[in-house]
Amino acid sequence: METPFGVVRGPRNLVFGAGQRAALAQYAKALGRRALFVTDDRMAGEPVFDRMVRDVEEAGTSVAVFSGVQAELPADCIAKGLAQGADIAADVIIGVGGGSCLDAAKVIALLLAHGGDISSYYGEFKVPGPIVPLIAVPTTAGTGSEVTPVAVVSDRSRAVKVGIASPHLIPHTAICDPELTYGCPPGLTAVSGADALTHAIEAFTTKRREPAGSIAHDHVFLGKNALSDLYALEAIRLIGGSLAPAVRDSSDQKARTDMMLGATLAGLAFGTAGTAAAHAVQYPVGALTHTAHGLGVAAMMPYVMAFNLPAITPELAEIAVALGLVVDGLTQRQRAFAAVDGVAALFADIGIPTDLKTLGLEEDKLGWVVEQALAATRLVKNNARPLDTQSMTRLVLAAYRGDRDALQDGQLEREAK
Repeated sequence: METPFGVVRGPRNLVFGAGQRAALAQYAKALGRRALFVTDDRMAGEPVFDRMVRDVEEAGTSVAVFSGVQAELPADCIAKGLAQGADIAADVIIGVGGGSCLDAAKVIALLLAHGGDISSYYGEFKVPGPIVPLIAVPTTAGTGSEVTPVAVVSDRSRAVKVGIASPHLIPHTAICDPELTYGCPPGLTAVSGADALTHAIEAFTTKRREPAGSIAHDHVFLGKNALSDLYALEAIRLIGGSLAPAVRDSSDQKARTDMMLGATLAGLAFGTAGTAAAHAVQYPVGALTHTAHGLGVAAMMPYVMAFNLPAITPELAEIAVALGLVVDGLTQRQRAFAAVDGVAALFADIGIPTDLKTLGLEEDKLGWVVEQALAATRLVKNNARPLDTQSMTRLVLAAYRGDRDALQDGQLEREAK
């Protein structure tokens, strides 16, 4: 009998529930005396944000607010927040907002603690020690950054986005209040939710590594395992059932709650297991098309599932069940195909582009996309099937043309037993 192996890394405190933003002030007070809030202009103007700031102040912690975070997080926008944090000698950072805001808070907390240039931390295990204590308060159900060990930035000196990955980046405390997502518009709900579902699917289907005794120290993202699977499959169930309702009706509180819980669970899953080819391809595609991260990974996801199907047939069959698809009487392989089709249909229903051409990618850039995607080794190494130039070209070309059937191996027909 094979002994189960699992690893979970997460915040010291994870608080979930409607109204739980009220817990912020006491957590901040326990961590420091001078708090820097990190957010964007839109969130800074919301009454609910102002209430959180006043709660922290009234609890006895002095506050400064940096509201200059920009979408897709250009690295140079972080400098002002860093200077503001240094000016007040911030000893606790509070990130409030979507993924870019939370990632900016991580980077500011890192640079306040260790100094230096942000580029010196790109990659895995480059953070030398603990960062300034960080509280993450997400306002979208998407990236899962409130529980993950990674921050992704856009560096103008680089062709594509780059990541900083270290367990030290995991926030000390995450406060996930679904009420903060109630005003999220349909388009953002769709893009962030599709991102979350992609996280869960890739975590559940990523490559499983041999669990050597040092594996938790050798890899930030160490592959599919027994504990990440629990989070990933529940995230797929929650998001699969709530994403379309949340997009259609912003007042659907159950759908909003399920989406935020699902996104956080997906973060816990991929924060340990990692993501793979869909994310590797999105980075260069996003750089060329200037489209949101969630759009790119979701557009790629059905193609990656189809490409990986021979290696992950049992997992895809489980995903079909978790999505609530009608699979009675189907073989395992037929269920796997149903999962691919089901995810593609869900994403199309909420307005996700169905191919890379529609996303705005130009055909003469496909070779560069293949090259850059393969360069994302921390993602490519996680893919369930090996990827080289030939297979990555096949994958990207199929996704550009909108032809999932081109990814089926000759012997893999839908009616095959």
